[in-house]
Amino acid sequence: MNIVVCVKYVPDAQADRTFEDSDHTTDRVGVDGRLSELDEYAVEEALKIVEASGAEGDQVTVLTVGPEQAAEAVKKSLQMGAHAGVHVSDDAIAGSDAAATSLVLAKAIEKLGAETKVDLVLTGMASTDAAMSVVPAMLAERLGLPQVTYASEVTVSGDGVTIRRDGDASTLTITSSLPAVVSVTDQINEPRYPSFKGIMAAKKKPVHAWGIADLGIDAGEVGLGAAWTTVESVTARPPREHGQVVTDEGDGGAKLAEFLVSRKFV
Repeated sequence: MNIVVCVKYVPDAQADRTFEDSDHTTDRVGVDGRLSELDEYAVEEALKIVEASGAEGDQVTVLTVGPEQAAEAVKKSLQMGAHAGVHVSDDAIAGSDAAATSLVLAKAIEKLGAETKVDLVLTGMASTDAAMSVVPAMLAERLGLPQVTYASEVTVSGDGVTIRRDGDASTLTITSSLPAVVSVTDQINEPRYPSFKGIMAAKKKPVHAWGIADLGIDAGEVGLGAAWTTVESVTARPPREHGQVVTDEGDGGAKLAEFLVSRKFV
């Protein structure tokens, strides 16, 4: 079983996330970043599938697209237990939207598949910065593979994969042939913490560094100039205002009700 997990390096949600003044793209260089938390669930699920199989030669490869700092996303995944990594980095990629990102990912997966057949592609359900949730579907379309999304449980058996998708009103069981693209939710597992042994072992694991030329992609196909969607303006969120303090003099309930009605909560 050869599994590729697509991961993303995103600005830390606890940091002050900003946009570039020149083109309103997300600042991914001047802020602290990390492996997207939602992608950790995909890495963990891939490791669980391989561990359950126990077959010799099973491998989990993590793939990321981003600036130099994005290597940290690969590093964290390798420390968790992934066997190899791929980092696609190229100045031409800066400003790429979801469509261009899916193109780069697809070409990288095809390059990996030319060496060893890729049986399964796993992703998180969304990135924690853009939160669009569209890249898995775009990736499946470009690869010509079936897609099963928002999996709360994944079972691989033979040449097929079965997922459980939990909705608000129902639970669906969906089966697909392999290879396939599967996105997983944050309810599927509990990602492991890298152990000291895993941290040390990660230093010796292979990581391929590719540019778009290695993938046969023209610079005109990616980047802000090729983006179908762009951010036109950015407005900083206003500072939080002080809350209203209500002194209860026997009419606190009535005042609370009035407040809720005035804000149209009730």
